[in-house]
Amino acid sequence: MTRLGFLGPEGTFSHEALLATGVAGTSVALPSVHEVVLAVQDGRVERSLAPIENAIEGAVNATLDALAFDAPDVAVVGEVVHPVHHCLVAAAPLELDAITEVHSHPQGLAQCARFLRERLPGARVVAATSTAEAVRSAAGSAAAIGPRAAADRYGAALLAAGIEDDPGNVTRFVWLSRDPAPDGVPTRTSVLFHGAGDASPGWLVRCLSEFAFRGVNLTRIESRPLRSRLGHYLFHVDCAGGAGEAPVAGAVEALRQHCEVVRVLGTFAAAGATMPSGHEGPDTT
Repeated sequence: MTRLGFLGPEGTFSHEALLATGVAGTSVALPSVHEVVLAVQDGRVERSLAPIENAIEGAVNATLDALAFDAPDVAVVGEVVHPVHHCLVAAAPLELDAITEVHSHPQGLAQCARFLRERLPGARVVAATSTAEAVRSAAGSAAAIGPRAAADRYGAALLAAGIEDDPGNVTRFVWLSRDPAPDGVPTRTSVLFHGAGDASPGWLVRCLSEFAFRGVNLTRIESRPLRSRLGHYLFHVDCAGGAGEAPVAGAVEALRQHCEVVRVLGTFAAAGATMPSGHEGPDTT
């Protein structure tokens, strides 16, 4: 049976999103987002579901960096958009003014920053490897931010619900695999690029213009440090269309005139698209 990696332990939003896809397989809990990506690269799992973007906090840098620097054989083959609603929980019922620490994944803490600032100004925030791990390990006067499912799973007391800064909070997850996605579905393409000319005036404009001139719509752009010298960056972009379609293929080929590295991370079905009949891979609805 297909092994499916996710950020563990059970009860994380990643686990919720994986269960919501209905994909059959053996779920494999992994200790960090970096390991969720690397487990595909080294063959511990056939596919992983990794968070890549949140509506409040933006990019999940651990996923972007693992794909760029540590997983040359891993492709993005699908995406899932999952609602994220945070709860404040503790090992036992607590008054808010009795809470001395709040534990959660850095994304969870950031997505509830207003609640923490206004309702728990004196509590120390502590980063955990995952929201579910924070809930599972909460003790004494320490509270945790995480999913209601994690509170139910680990017997935690619910102190407050819906504490995220925006009630429309969602996270976009991507399916990762060493096998490319099938053809014949509504598609999005993810591309990574960088080049030595990135410090010259207009370099990034020239790169992005290759998409604009061909009528290719960019749906996301992120920059990350190149890990070489200060001030140099690599760029992740998502665009509408498949890598095999002439406008996208032409833009990617033209990028090579400006960049040292151009890598298509994957062409995949946009969230909500229907996979072709008979496909055995991830359902991205």
